[in-house]
Amino acid sequence: MTPNKKNQNFMKNSLIITGIASSLIFFSCVSKKKYTELESNLFKTQTELAMTNQEKTELEEKMAIIEARVAEYNARINSLRDTNDALSLQNDGMYSLEGATVMSKKSKEKMQATLAKIDPAILAEAKTMEDSVNLAVSYNLKQNITESSEEGTDDILISIDKTVVMISVSDKLLFNTGSYRINSKADPLLAKLAELINAEPSLQVMIEGHTDPRTISTGVIQDNWDLSVKRATSIIRKLQYDFQVAPEKMIAAGRASYMPLVENDSPENMAINRRTRIVLIPDLDMFFAML
Repeated sequence: MTPNKKNQNFMKNSLIITGIASSLIFFSCVSKKKYTELESNLFKTQTELAMTNQEKTELEEKMAIIEARVAEYNARINSLRDTNDALSLQNDGMYSLEGATVMSKKSKEKMQATLAKIDPAILAEAKTMEDSVNLAVSYNLKQNITESSEEGTDDILISIDKTVVMISVSDKLLFNTGSYRINSKADPLLAKLAELINAEPSLQVMIEGHTDPRTISTGVIQDNWDLSVKRATSIIRKLQYDFQVAPEKMIAAGRASYMPLVENDSPENMAINRRTRIVLIPDLDMFFAML
């Protein structure tokens, strides 16, 4: 065999061996067994993920049920608490007033005793519990204030807005026409007012002077504004110096003729509008004490 032919055979054999070796290397890198194993692991992982998602969904559903039960239990607890509070108020003798304020059974009994003394025609105008309370307080205040006065009760009007008490006293009980000097016959009335004011340290009092629209101008009084303020300050000084009412509790105000109760179209109506109004702002306990 010639050398060239030997070389050709050698090259051919080398290529065959190289191809067989490459094939062996390839099949050794990714064998069928390895592929099957990887495929099995993938399936297993996918199965576990699906199970995990299912468990997550079931846990979320269970949590929703638990949260709903907790909300229901809280609602029951709050309902029981409200019922317990209502029973506690009832056991303590407390009654609701207009859905917010409460009054004691004792105060309600006092109110009913007072209402029994009031003219049935007037009592018929009370439509709510608040109306009844205001009517009872007004009656007791008027009786208390006027019990030492020689004048009748027609010249004293008492109105109540919530727990703010407004006492209007006719001009003729306090002052002479066009004057801011207080009549001595007003002393018993002012003494009772002072007693009421002094009974409650936190009470705030505003004294308002009101006049009729007739023009007035003197050496010491400029106009109705001036007269109404001077009348208010005269009352305040009397309460402070003669009846020991703390000055820091009082406010002086003048309204002149600009807040009439009725039209100023007759002497009688103008007399109604000439008045002094005492505005009392008590706390709730004192307000019920007025029953």
